[in-house]
Amino acid sequence: MDPNLLTLIKLSLIFAVKALVARGLSDGADPPVTHTLQTHCNQSRLLLEMERCGERFTADMKQIHPGDRCNLTHFIREYHMFSSCTEANAIRIGCFWPNPLVEHFIIGVHQRFFSNCSLDQLVFLDPPEHTLTLLILVPVVLTLAMVALVVWSSKRSDVLA
Repeated sequence: MDPNLLTLIKLSLIFAVKALVARGLSDGADPPVTHTLQTHCNQSRLLLEMERCGERFTADMKQIHPGDRCNLTHFIREYHMFSSCTEANAIRIGCFWPNPLVEHFIIGVHQRFFSNCSLDQLVFLDPPEHTLTLLILVPVVLTLAMVALVVWSSKRSDVLA
């Protein structure tokens, strides 16, 4: 298995678990972490720290050719460092992570660097006529054959019994 794919899977799992914990969907035995951290969150300081993380990420992304920015294998390390920076600073400041301010900042970074990375939309074309004819006729013929078999079988039930 590709090591970069494995790293991507691990990061996805970490984000999912942290999002569940931040939203208070854990056991429910303890009060959710979000309530204790949210009351002490200094959002202006958090925004400054997010901008510092963003500046480092911007400097790292300038080293990557713009054509390679849509290939995760070229910038996975830089993105991981950016994500870790936002998380560590949010927790250090006393804010939960992810929170709306951090999410808004990360979305801005995505729009800036990865807006041209959307997948090409698939264009669905009709199959050739001979294939389409086969796809229509095979079920029709099978249906007619099954009906004929049932009718023939029901008329011959006295012989078969």
